[in-house]
Amino acid sequence: MAVAPRIYAKALFDAAKDAGRLPQAREELGDLVAALETSPDLRNLLHNPQIDARAKKAGLDAIFADADAVFRNFLRTVADKGRLREIEAIQGELERLVADEERVLAVELTTAVELSDAEAAGIVGQIERACGRRVEASRSVDPTLIGGILLQAGSFRVDGSVRGRLDSLRQELITK
Repeated sequence: MAVAPRIYAKALFDAAKDAGRLPQAREELGDLVAALETSPDLRNLLHNPQIDARAKKAGLDAIFADADAVFRNFLRTVADKGRLREIEAIQGELERLVADEERVLAVELTTAVELSDAEAAGIVGQIERACGRRVEASRSVDPTLIGGILLQAGSFRVDGSVRGRLDSLRQELITK
């Protein structure tokens, strides 16, 4: 992750939290990023380097006239600094900051077969006890794992799958 999105996300996080408006700012930034996916005109406004900052700010002021003041000021600052092209990365970093604040850990559970809700809840419970955080887990199925589980939390990865064990064994045999 580049440094600038972290800095802008932290600034929005701190300003919105101090004003007691973090949920609103978070929602509005999420809405903006979602709108970028569906509106080529909005994407062009924010991402086109040929449109100057004043025009971008005027367009954003018109679109977000009813938005929270902290969020509007944030958008104006980001536009002034020429960082609107990084708004998606800023939003991702803001979500990470909120998750840290709320002590939430997002994990991806990948298994060879579909887990029942009870099995998934059991695994999530074990992770919560081990890390002392609330866990939000997404699940996916990859039949090539053969068996076991693959756990991904940020850049931390635990491979307890049969495929992973076979790959490790193969590497060990090759290097000896």
